[in-house]
Amino acid sequence: MSTSLPSFGPTDGILPDHDIVAMVEAGAISHATPLDEDQVQPASLDLRLGQTAYRIKASFLPGANRTVAQRLGEIALHQMALEDGAVLETGCIYLVELNEALALPPEVSAATNPKSSTGRLDIFTRVITDGGAVFDQISAGYTGKLYLEIAPQSFPILVKPGSRLSQIRFRCGNTLLSDKELKSLDQRLGLVSGAPAQFQNGLAVSIDLKGGKDGLIGYRAKRPGGLVRVDEKAALDREAYWEPLYADATNSLIFDPAAFYILVSQEAVHVPADYAAEMVPFDPLVGEFRVHYAGFFDPGFGAPEADGVGARAVLEVRSREVPFLVEHGQMIGRLVFETMRERPTTLYGAGGVSNYQAQGLKLSKHFR
Repeated sequence: MSTSLPSFGPTDGILPDHDIVAMVEAGAISHATPLDEDQVQPASLDLRLGQTAYRIKASFLPGANRTVAQRLGEIALHQMALEDGAVLETGCIYLVELNEALALPPEVSAATNPKSSTGRLDIFTRVITDGGAVFDQISAGYTGKLYLEIAPQSFPILVKPGSRLSQIRFRCGNTLLSDKELKSLDQRLGLVSGAPAQFQNGLAVSIDLKGGKDGLIGYRAKRPGGLVRVDEKAALDREAYWEPLYADATNSLIFDPAAFYILVSQEAVHVPADYAAEMVPFDPLVGEFRVHYAGFFDPGFGAPEADGVGARAVLEVRSREVPFLVEHGQMIGRLVFETMRERPTTLYGAGGVSNYQAQGLKLSKHFR
């Protein structure tokens, strides 16, 4: 393995798949076990759980000049091996050292997010670094381990070493597109269909509460929830875990703060091949709810050049503290777009291998 870090020169942007591979080969991304064949995504890298989980009494950040391992002695309640599989219960918080560690070049920073399937299972995850003062943000040049905080909300989950709940995206410099740049991009390539494009510090995303011919608008998680084995696809009956929701005459929905919802955007979204996107909250002042736990949209998502015809943004929603009424077409999130440093070797969904390309309303891959 090389001991010299790769240099990405003056070009700003999100690092594509071949740059991520270069960082792995140079040792800027290390791994306790060999990478899985499909672990590198067009603009991100899946992160895998390591060997041991700790149940902790509270979420925490280590703070400056302190490591996560140093804080664990104060906050850990129980240690459990994952080798034979372990159940992480709802209502509890766990911490797991990840299989991957970093020695980033000085010009490369990173951000993390739950994977799409993680968000759709209502699993709250955040990555923590040694010396970290914030979650999910990794400063340029960081060298050290990565840890994942895991808090299942609706369903207990069975995990093992190598389970993938989170993903990491690497960037050089200033990559964010302004609304003016987004409008120009929309005029050239088209970013949405099904509704007019609106821009407010990103591409505004609205909620569909009319549904299709069957009137289905979403799902509400049943409680108490059954066990989900996170590494098994299409193994669960949706009826045992989810209550379907249908449009009514008001085309509105009241979020129950005790419930978790899977809904869908009114717009079909397109992410062109030279860009990546991320879903972020629309505005905390317009409603007390959390939307979209899993925010990364890779280049090619819903795009014609990657066998897509537009893809709805699935919305994972929880109300905060009080019931909250939303109406059809109400703005509920926004997509911010970033430039890629180079076009990825493989686009999201190319060849039909993705779980969510050209999606509409869709639960996680675990349900049939």
